[in-house]
Amino acid sequence: MYFCAVELQFLTIMQVDFQYSTDFQAMNAPELSHTCMHLLCTAGEGSFVFNERCYHVVKNDLVVIPMPARVSNLAAHADMQVEWFAADYKFLQNLLPSNNYSIGGSISLNQDPVIKLTDEQASHLLADFHRLRDRMGDRHLLFYRELMGSLCLTMMYDIFEAHAQRDATDTHSDRTAYIVKQLMALLATGISRTERDVSYYAERLNVSPKYLSATIKRVTGHSVTSYIDRHTVPILKDYLNDERLSLTQIAEQMNFASLSYFSRYCTKHLGQSPSEYRQSLQPK
Repeated sequence: MYFCAVELQFLTIMQVDFQYSTDFQAMNAPELSHTCMHLLCTAGEGSFVFNERCYHVVKNDLVVIPMPARVSNLAAHADMQVEWFAADYKFLQNLLPSNNYSIGGSISLNQDPVIKLTDEQASHLLADFHRLRDRMGDRHLLFYRELMGSLCLTMMYDIFEAHAQRDATDTHSDRTAYIVKQLMALLATGISRTERDVSYYAERLNVSPKYLSATIKRVTGHSVTSYIDRHTVPILKDYLNDERLSLTQIAEQMNFASLSYFSRYCTKHLGQSPSEYRQSLQPK
């Protein structure tokens, strides 16, 4: 086996990690456990195990894996060349609307993380990687976080385009896929504004909460609650951004049992209390 010369760049800024490398063997390093990995094979071939299944990659194969600590048994042929970019998973998640293609896409990628790209798609993605790599060191900029976010968005939409084409002809008729699809359809209606208990969604789908939780975790790698919260947080932000609404009114409209529970929910998911969040919106 041939081990590529390590060209690892690591950067932590405002609790957001960005990493770029050409080392295939480093893609499951412990420091990447909280990131989403985007790896493009540019030459040769190799393989890895993910979710107890072996995947083979060749030139123009893109690998997208959230939390790559689940990757194991990395093996590279002597001629294999790769480039990869990883960023904090939550940072990337927060860049996109909750009802974006990213939710359904992440489910599909958990089942098969390899996307075959055309030469043109691979060229676009490499350009995205290089723009991110070249700007990682500009942390002195006032709007560094926003700059990197916009470049990450460009990369993700290029990936979505290729992924959507891959999945365009896929059909899923088994019960587990149906349950996942129906849960996402329910959440897309905005129902989590008032309904955030797993039991509510289980009842709507005619399954037990235990079955729903186990199914979603097995198929997507994430919990039902995480998807509920992911749809709820943008709704919460929209309400908080509306200064005409008092915090009590927001808590009532979102069906929180008490104002204190509402405040705890905000602190957990926004990192700030409701009043602190609103204060942060004011011009400095």
